[in-house]
Parts: sequence; structure tokens; C-alpha cells
Amino acid sequence: MATLAQWIEGARPRTLPAAISPILIGSGAAYQTGHIVWGYVVLAALVALALQVGVNYANDYSDGVRGTDEVRVGPIRLVGQRLAAPTSVKTAAFAAFAVAGVLGITLIVLSGLWVMLPIGALAILAAWYYTGGRRPYGYLGLGEVFVFVFFGLVATLGTMATMTTLTAAGWWGAIGVGSVTSAILVANNLRDIPTDSVTGKRTLAVRLGDKRTRALYVALVAVACVMTALAALTSVYALLALLAAPLIARPIRDVAGGATGRDLIPTLAGTGVFELAWAALLAVGLALGYHF
Repeated sequence: MATLAQWIEGARPRTLPAAISPILIGSGAAYQTGHIVWGYVVLAALVALALQVGVNYANDYSDGVRGTDEVRVGPIRLVGQRLAAPTSVKTAAFAAFAVAGVLGITLIVLSGLWVMLPIGALAILAAWYYTGGRRPYGYLGLGEVFVFVFFGLVATLGTMATMTTLTAAGWWGAIGVGSVTSAILVANNLRDIPTDSVTGKRTLAVRLGDKRTRALYVALVAVACVMTALAALTSVYALLALLAAPLIARPIRDVAGGATGRDLIPTLAGTGVFELAWAALLAVGLALGYHF
């Protein structure tokens, strides 16, 4: 039976910056318009965290029962390493989805943003079918699309829309954070190309191959820099986000330099730290645009 520490590690806490970052940007963009509801910000953050944990447990369960996690380089897998019963991990995933659903409905009712009801339902379905179901789209190379749409556009703009109308700054931030979150998945799948190729998991990295996957990672990070420049057209203080650039220097160097296997694990953590710092600084920069 898995220990509490193993359950926590199985939830993959290092991925949580990807959940919080879009909420920060959406909130900063809302603040820029002069409309911020801190209670909604907290609710949106809790929804994002619960959904991220649910995705992680669902991925652990689905990959584990398929046998694609038998040999791993990265963090532990509860099912794949037989640390927990598959049914227990599946239950944990659906419990997290339920929490996200309840909190999401609460936010929708309070804000009156009813359009988010079907979108939220689609987000939960997409989270499960990433590796679950008969034809998981994560095995078809579409995982990055899901991440960009739901952990980029939907999370950022959905947060903002609960408080105010959408702005160009919100869109630029959403595209930027979606790109960096996708870069995290690209780095993860780059690391797993050898094992995924053997088990039939046709991720985008497997389809593109090693060299083009590395180029894609760098390009996605570059998109965030371009979006920062565009956001600065609405508030020059958005350029504060560029202060996070040194944090991504080593991850880019490792990816471009040909790091493989365990040597890419720091890249995942480093990209996550960069994303959180970049998002926080961008949010502050956008918020300052309201005052100056």
C-alpha cells in the first residue's frame, strides 16, 4: 500500500505551477481593467489545482493499467510500480475531478458566467480522455493541444471573464502561458521517447522525433517572450516578466544540448519554476498598468 508521501508524489506537485500560472495572469489582466474579485481568484485557483491533480492521477491510472509505465525514468507511478491498487488511484482521480466540478459550479453561479458550465465539463472530460478511454488522444500526439487550450486559453480567459470583459492583454497572456505549459509536456515526452516508442504511445514527441521535438520546446518558450512584448503594448510594466528569463536559460541549454533520460528531469522542474515566475511577474506588470 502506498504511503502518504508516495500519494503526494503521485499527485506530481511539481506540475502545480502549470495550474496556478494561468490564474495569476487572468487575475492580473482583470485587475488591469479595474475589476478584481479576490474570492473568484481563490476559487479559480482551487479549481485549477484540483483539475491538475485529477489529470495526474488519471494519467497514472490509465498508463498503469495499459502497462506503459512499467519502465520509467521520471517520478514514481502508483499503478505502474504497483504501489497502489488501480481502483484506488482511479477513485482519487475522480474525487479530484468532483472537487474541481463543485468549486467550478460555485464560481459559475457566483459570477453568472454560465457559458463556463459546458466548457468546464469539457475540461474534465478532456482531462480523463487524455490517457483514458479506448482511444486516448494523448497517445495520438494531441496532448499539447489539450494543454494549450485548457491550461492556457480556458484557464486564463475563464478566470478573467468571471470578473470583467476580455482584453488583448488577457489573450496575449493566455497564449503565452499555454505555450509554456505545452513546453513542459513537450520536455516530458521528449524524455520518454525511448519508452513510449516501445509501448506504442504515439505522443507528439514520438511523431516528431528527437531533433524536431527539441526545436518545438525552444519555439514554445520563445512564444511566451513574444506575448510578453505584445502585452507590454497595453502596460509597459508587463516587461517585468522578462526578469524570469534567466530561469529558463539552463532548461533551454539542456534541451538544445541533447540532454536525455534523467538529465531532462531538472528541465521539467526548471520550466515549471520559470512559468510560475514569468506568470507572476506578468500579472504584476499588468496590474500596475491600472495604476500608472
